[in-house]
Amino acid sequence: MQHSNRPTLLTFRRELRTAGTPAEAFLWTRLKGRQMNGMRFRRQFSVDCFILDFYCPECRLAVELDGAGHFTEEGRIYDEARTEYLGQLHGIRVIRFENREVFEHIEGVLGEIRGEMLQLPPPLARVLPL
Repeated sequence: MQHSNRPTLLTFRRELRTAGTPAEAFLWTRLKGRQMNGMRFRRQFSVDCFILDFYCPECRLAVELDGAGHFTEEGRIYDEARTEYLGQLHGIRVIRFENREVFEHIEGVLGEIRGEMLQLPPPLARVLPL
């Protein structure tokens, strides 16, 4: 069974890339082309049924940008469950930023991403290919 970038989600991933938020487009200009520590980031990468805003396979690091929908109680609970699932089952660390942070503090956001990239990925509960 394929766990990442499932063909069934291809159209949806493309739509998300095309209709992404201005914050996603801005951050992508700083992540693409191995600009961060020489590591490759992917945009709108799927793992199981979840689509990650940005993902670095070498570091097993996901970067998520949060808009208004994430600041509700329901959104917070969903994000916590998703983060726990990705961490426990796939060893993926998730860091989150508010959209406004990308515009107001881009160097701080990039510094935090770089710092996380230097951390070793957590051991996997189950080894699944990505």
